[in-house]
Amino acid sequence: MTKKRLTILGSTGSIGTSTLDIVRQFPHHFDVCALSCHSQVQQLAEQIREFHPKIVCIGTQEHADWLKKQFTANDLTIVCGDEGLIQLAAETKVDLVVAGIVGSAGLCSTYAAIERGYDVALANKESMVLSGELMIAKAQETGSTIFPVDSEHNAIFQSLVGHQHSDIEKIILTASGGPFRDTPLANFSEITLQDALNHPNWEMGNKITIDSATMMNKGLEIIEARWLFDIPVSQIDVVVHRESIVHSLVEYTDGSFIAQLGLPDMRIPIAFCLAYPDRLPLQNEKMKMTELGKLHFEPVDWKKFPCLQLAISAANLGGAAPAVLNGANEAVVAAYLEERIHFLEIAGILEKVLDQLCRFQETGKNNIPFLHHIETIDDALKADHWGRSAAHSLIN
Repeated sequence: MTKKRLTILGSTGSIGTSTLDIVRQFPHHFDVCALSCHSQVQQLAEQIREFHPKIVCIGTQEHADWLKKQFTANDLTIVCGDEGLIQLAAETKVDLVVAGIVGSAGLCSTYAAIERGYDVALANKESMVLSGELMIAKAQETGSTIFPVDSEHNAIFQSLVGHQHSDIEKIILTASGGPFRDTPLANFSEITLQDALNHPNWEMGNKITIDSATMMNKGLEIIEARWLFDIPVSQIDVVVHRESIVHSLVEYTDGSFIAQLGLPDMRIPIAFCLAYPDRLPLQNEKMKMTELGKLHFEPVDWKKFPCLQLAISAANLGGAAPAVLNGANEAVVAAYLEERIHFLEIAGILEKVLDQLCRFQETGKNNIPFLHHIETIDDALKADHWGRSAAHSLIN
């Protein structure tokens, strides 16, 4: 069997380390050609020693210089910064790029890989939120295949295999409901940061854990699903499924529902993307159907989770709205993690940012075209930055 060559963007994050765990289990299947991380230089050095990539990227020149002192062999190229990251993503000849960088920071490198025609295992939902139309169009042009890594979108991808797009009635995203699914709205004023970071089902980074607590993550997933699966927002539903066993479903026009089930383990969707169309015999805990007991499906409490409706509104507005909302959300979540604002203020600030955007568009100020239409990656980043700035002004 020919080894599949991998680039892993964000190799020290949760997606990156889970990917490397799979490579560790199947060393004869994969060859790690390139790794990148932002600042975890010691961890990156350990990964270099274990997996022997040909090129690595680190966030700063200072860290790059440190790495060069540790690895003096001529067969390792060390680059840094945004330009180095794009170089690594586009110029390293590989079979699959794992896009695991969190947030808008992963946008340019993901686009660079797609532009070069490489297949991409996409764990960076912001790429689709900020510029989904551009990403899909470029993938169609270059022949790049985008494999969704997020458990919900991966479940949909698996449930669509072998079926016709015209037969889709609805896509149904499942949501755990986060830590506050059973908390009465009257008690939301008492929520602390530690409460919000205590996710009942998944261990994730702080940013996405807060997004889960507000259900903004599910809103961003709706925008992502709209582009990944070429389906209007009106045909995408969300249900609360507290066990996180059914990762998402597709309803077909004949009344059939097809779902993907499994224990909450990100290695499962990652492995599916790495080995597609094959499957890997992972060394992980297997689900025992007889021990599941009951599976629950409940409607979303829209009053408790207004961020979900805000994301749907942005998706329906289209244009720059999803990118603006994404930037604003990253700024607001950062402020919340610094305990500068209360949990209940998150949605209020985001709503005001979208209101500002709508008023700005209504005045017809076409001297800032990126707030009307996203035509380039630079437009997407500018709209994201505009959202951040608007949120920062409100926070301050």
